[in-house]
Amino acid sequence: MDLNKQISMAVKTGKVQLGCREAIDAAKAGKARLIVIASNCPEPDKSDILYNARLSEVPVHVYSGTSMDLGAACEKPFLVAALTVREPGDSEILKLAEK
Repeated sequence: MDLNKQISMAVKTGKVQLGCREAIDAAKAGKARLIVIASNCPEPDKSDILYNARLSEVPVHVYSGTSMDLGAACEKPFLVAALTVREPGDSEILKLAEK
Protein backbone atom coordinates (compact mmCIF):
# COMPACT_ATOMS: atom_id res chain seq x y z
CA MET A 1 0.00 0.00 0.00
CA ASP A 2 1.32 3.44 -0.95
CA LEU A 3 0.84 5.34 2.30
CA ASN A 4 1.29 8.81 0.79
CA LYS A 5 -1.38 8.08 -1.84
CA GLN A 6 -3.80 6.80 0.81
CA ILE A 7 -3.18 9.87 3.02
CA SER A 8 -3.80 12.16 0.05
CA MET A 9 -7.01 10.32 -0.83
CA ALA A 10 -8.23 10.44 2.79
CA VAL A 11 -7.62 14.20 2.90
CA LYS A 12 -9.53 14.72 -0.39
CA THR A 13 -12.48 12.36 0.11
CA GLY A 14 -12.71 11.69 3.83
CA LYS A 15 -12.94 13.66 7.03
CA VAL A 16 -9.54 14.41 8.52
CA GLN A 17 -8.15 16.97 10.91
CA LEU A 18 -4.62 18.31 10.90
CA GLY A 19 -2.59 19.25 13.95
CA CYS A 20 -1.54 17.98 17.35
CA ARG A 21 -4.27 19.77 19.33
CA GLU A 22 -6.98 18.23 17.16
CA ALA A 23 -5.38 14.79 17.47
CA ILE A 24 -5.22 15.06 21.26
CA ASP A 25 -8.84 16.23 21.48
CA ALA A 26 -10.04 13.46 19.14
CA ALA A 27 -8.07 10.85 21.09
CA LYS A 28 -9.54 12.06 24.40
CA ALA A 29 -13.06 11.89 22.97
CA GLY A 30 -12.42 8.59 21.19
CA LYS A 31 -13.76 10.06 17.94
CA ALA A 32 -10.75 9.21 15.77
CA ARG A 33 -10.55 6.04 13.70
CA LEU A 34 -6.77 6.45 13.21
CA ILE A 35 -4.11 8.98 14.13
CA VAL A 36 -0.96 9.36 12.04
CA ILE A 37 1.92 11.25 13.66
CA ALA A 38 5.13 12.41 12.02
CA SER A 39 8.42 10.94 13.19
CA ASN A 40 9.53 14.36 14.46
CA CYS A 41 6.29 15.26 16.23
CA PRO A 42 7.12 17.45 19.28
CA GLU A 43 7.64 15.24 22.34
CA PRO A 44 5.03 16.68 24.75
CA ASP A 45 2.35 16.45 22.05
CA LYS A 46 3.46 12.99 20.96
CA SER A 47 3.24 11.72 24.54
CA ASP A 48 -0.24 13.24 24.99
CA ILE A 49 -1.48 11.72 21.74
CA LEU A 50 -0.11 8.26 22.52
CA TYR A 51 -1.42 8.32 26.10
CA ASN A 52 -4.95 9.44 25.20
CA ALA A 53 -5.10 7.14 22.17
CA ARG A 54 -4.16 4.18 24.36
CA LEU A 55 -6.94 5.05 26.83
CA SER A 56 -9.52 5.40 24.05
CA GLU A 57 -8.17 2.43 22.07
CA VAL A 58 -7.53 4.60 18.99
CA PRO A 59 -4.82 3.15 16.73
CA VAL A 60 -1.75 5.33 16.14
CA HIS A 61 0.66 5.00 13.22
CA VAL A 62 4.06 6.70 13.33
CA TYR A 63 4.75 8.07 9.85
CA SER A 64 8.31 7.35 8.75
CA GLY A 65 8.85 10.86 7.36
CA THR A 66 9.06 14.26 9.00
CA SER A 67 6.23 16.73 9.49
CA MET A 68 7.30 18.36 6.22
CA ASP A 69 6.88 15.02 4.42
CA LEU A 70 3.50 14.44 6.06
CA GLY A 71 2.39 17.92 5.01
CA ALA A 72 3.44 17.14 1.43
CA ALA A 73 1.52 13.85 1.55
CA CYS A 74 -1.56 15.83 2.64
CA GLU A 75 -0.85 18.23 -0.25
CA LYS A 76 -0.60 21.14 2.15
CA PRO A 77 2.03 23.92 1.95
CA PHE A 78 2.82 23.69 5.67
CA LEU A 79 4.12 21.25 8.27
CA VAL A 80 1.72 18.62 9.59
CA ALA A 81 2.84 16.91 12.80
CA ALA A 82 -0.38 14.90 13.28
CA LEU A 83 -3.25 13.76 11.09
CA THR A 84 -6.52 12.53 12.59
CA VAL A 85 -8.72 10.34 10.39
CA ARG A 86 -12.40 10.49 11.35
CA GLU A 87 -13.76 9.07 8.08
CA PRO A 88 -11.45 7.43 5.52
CA GLY A 89 -13.49 8.35 2.45
CA ASP A 90 -12.34 6.35 -0.59
CA SER A 91 -8.93 5.58 0.91
CA GLU A 92 -7.78 2.33 2.45
CA ILE A 93 -5.80 4.08 5.19
CA LEU A 94 -7.62 2.23 7.98
CA LYS A 95 -5.73 -0.92 6.97
CA LEU A 96 -2.88 0.60 9.00
CA ALA A 97 -5.08 0.20 12.09
CA GLU A 98 -5.33 -3.55 11.48
CA LYS A 99 -1.58 -4.08 11.85
